[in-house]
Amino acid sequence: MKKFKRFNFARKPKRILLFLRPVSKLIFKPPFKKHHTVVHNHNGVENLKPPFVLLANHNAFLDFGVALHCIKYHPCNFVVAVDGFIGREWLLRNIGCIGKRKFTKDILLIKHVRDVLNRGDIPIIYPEARYSLCGTTALLPESIGKMIKHYKVPIATLICHGHHVNSPFYDTSCERGIDHDEADYYLLFTKEDIEKMSVAEINQKLVENFYYDDYKWQKENKIKIDYPNRCDGLEKVLYKCPNCQTEFEMKFKGNKLYCDHCHKEWEMDEYGEMHATTGETEFSHIPDWYEWERKCVREEIENGTYTTGKLKCIVRSLPKSKFYDIGTGYFIHDMNGFRCEIDDKTKSDTTEIVQAPKDVYSVHVEYRYLFKYGDCIDLNTMNDTWYVYPEGKFNVTKISLATEELYLHYKKLHGLPIKKGLT
Repeated sequence: MKKFKRFNFARKPKRILLFLRPVSKLIFKPPFKKHHTVVHNHNGVENLKPPFVLLANHNAFLDFGVALHCIKYHPCNFVVAVDGFIGREWLLRNIGCIGKRKFTKDILLIKHVRDVLNRGDIPIIYPEARYSLCGTTALLPESIGKMIKHYKVPIATLICHGHHVNSPFYDTSCERGIDHDEADYYLLFTKEDIEKMSVAEINQKLVENFYYDDYKWQKENKIKIDYPNRCDGLEKVLYKCPNCQTEFEMKFKGNKLYCDHCHKEWEMDEYGEMHATTGETEFSHIPDWYEWERKCVREEIENGTYTTGKLKCIVRSLPKSKFYDIGTGYFIHDMNGFRCEIDDKTKSDTTEIVQAPKDVYSVHVEYRYLFKYGDCIDLNTMNDTWYVYPEGKFNVTKISLATEELYLHYKKLHGLPIKKGLT
């Protein structure tokens, strides 16, 4: 591992090469037209001229096309996680992408965004730093308000609706065939607004603006999805049975979700709502079920009992834009945070990653990642990313929820302010 090159975050972001500009239109215009995307402009954003920062939510590949349409294909630089560069680093570098490791404090990124603005272009940032697990807003970093204050340029936001229900993160095997989607494009802050507002006020307005709920949007807009396997993968998000409280025994069959312990069953209708086939429907709205699971995890943390236990795992390293298998080891997530250690100390210059709750406000997880291995957790340092594939009884959604709740629990214990929607 010491011989492997690391991702070069110091390289200045390029402006998209001239001959590649038509390529972006060829790639992104067809899906935009296919989904009959309707963009709603707010606050005069259609008259906004670069340079400005665009902050967007991100639930599917379609988001890129909507963003490019909104900025009228003006040269821009997407901030992209290192795994996005796998097998295509040359291309992404030359269309201007800026590499970053998820959930790390990256001072170079601040500089790169400034460089993009100075040449009159548009940096596009996804502040949630991951796909939503159930089509609702994830936590936003508190540092975003400071960043906005620092740049002193207009801030636009783009909130897409429908991309999660069309291609949910828990099952990206195919699109589910929605006939249209929508997006709200805002001029959220002018330069004058930013000068007058405090960081706290900026953050609060951003949280309010970033609200979205794809399942609510689907129901309200009567978006029909007749894809037969609607519950495929949903058992990974809704991992706890609300009837018998058993974890990790949820299974799916077609458009139905059932508990393999108590055998209660729920059916997802064509508008994204859940209905118990017998007895009470505890949660008809999928995000409500998800937030109930969060509440249960929070109670474990408050009682000091949360733990995954010590799990055997496979570890793959992503030092640059290529994976390397670095062996097996063990993984644990508990009240002390993350700990992962490799068995064979000769295979890596880093033999363990330890991260305390105060240092990790959120974590990225993957479902069926590179199918051969299954579900995994990304542990990031500035120098490397470990993709950890545990074995045994566990659920990455619960680990994700616990990471956020452990961070908030730490803040609460130490009397630090907790703002709704922010870490």
